[in-house]
Amino acid sequence: MSLIEISQNSSANPLDVIEQMATLRSWAFERDTDDEVTLFVSGRLTEYHLSFTWMNDLEALHLACAFDLKAPARCRSELLELVSKVNEQLWIGHFDFWDKDGLIMFRQALMLAGVRMASDTQCEALLGTAVAACERYYPAFQFVTWAGKTAREALDAALFETSGEA
Repeated sequence: MSLIEISQNSSANPLDVIEQMATLRSWAFERDTDDEVTLFVSGRLTEYHLSFTWMNDLEALHLACAFDLKAPARCRSELLELVSKVNEQLWIGHFDFWDKDGLIMFRQALMLAGVRMASDTQCEALLGTAVAACERYYPAFQFVTWAGKTAREALDAALFETSGEA
């Protein structure tokens, strides 16, 4: 069964599409309530915890993508600057720094006003955008946290692209 068939046969909760997408890909997930599904997806660099929340009053599917990187107090101001610089590079979604917990998280939402159902393509794009952003910028967050780099140094290093093979 394709994801297109799944979304056409689903109820009006877009989280059903997310859950079925995870099942088809054998991704670990938890669904504690009707309004939230958490997926555990392995990337190239780390494991991502993607929390999809259906916000019924806004008719929006919210995604928060966290990864295992807790910021020590000594580098929090530099991480805040890095989050700002990274967000300048993004067209879709944004990174947040949660000072209380010292966590960095990528967030975005899919507005479904009047439709209330997300297609498999929309859900895949939402998930893909989040993981791609985290994979691209995770090294920069590590450079600041573990190597003591400045936000500018970390971003420049993370965005450095090579061509060819050695």
